[in-house]
Amino acid sequence: MMKIAVFAAVLVAVASAQQFQQARAPIPILRLESQIQPDGRFQYAYETGNGIQAQAVGDQKPAGRDGPIQSVQGQFAWTSDDGTPVQISYIADENGYQPRGSALPTPPPIPEAILKSLELIARAGPQRQ
Repeated sequence: MMKIAVFAAVLVAVASAQQFQQARAPIPILRLESQIQPDGRFQYAYETGNGIQAQAVGDQKPAGRDGPIQSVQGQFAWTSDDGTPVQISYIADENGYQPRGSALPTPPPIPEAILKSLELIARAGPQRQ
């Protein structure tokens, strides 16, 4: 009985070690492109062996109040653990980071009663106290 328990423990240890080694195996870079210009423009794209892809293009918009404004447009994609493809596109500029994609959570719709109340309040205008 003791020999069976030791043998089972050794099998579990070997299987765990193999999984750990597989998880730590290097992931190859299949494609990598990058260009950086002195004027602040840039672009990059890459793809890895496990299906991750990303690309972005950066530029400077005309000077704002505090100087030139960096603007970036890009996207990244991967396959989730359940096999679902996920893709996020984004813009990042003076208005902040603005991601878009079906995988991102969205707020629930406003209930009809609350929406009517908000419209009524907006029409009523400010109240004197």
